[in-house]
Amino acid sequence: MTLKDAQIQVDAWIKQYGVRYFNELTNMALLCEEVGEVARIIAREFGEQSKKADENRGKLSDELADVLWVLICLANQTGIDLEQAFAENIKKKTLRDKSRHQENEKLHV
Repeated sequence: MTLKDAQIQVDAWIKQYGVRYFNELTNMALLCEEVGEVARIIAREFGEQSKKADENRGKLSDELADVLWVLICLANQTGIDLEQAFAENIKKKTLRDKSRHQENEKLHV
């Protein structure tokens, strides 16, 4: 599935089941919430934070997909083609950082 396909699929789902997109501010708040859920899983599974006794184990793949969903919603409602934006972002990073990380001694430990 391409990013364009994902954007079309999310839009179709919203129109069929979701009535309409939440407004941009609500979706931004939801994006922060979903990123927080990813952070909680990472902190407990890969970091040093202990799980609470009554805490259900979240599934990282599901939470990352939730982040992607809300990100796609924001892109759709603001008219951003994520495939094009991502391609341009890779070009920008390549031009800016093509040797920066190779020259970082801290990464060669």
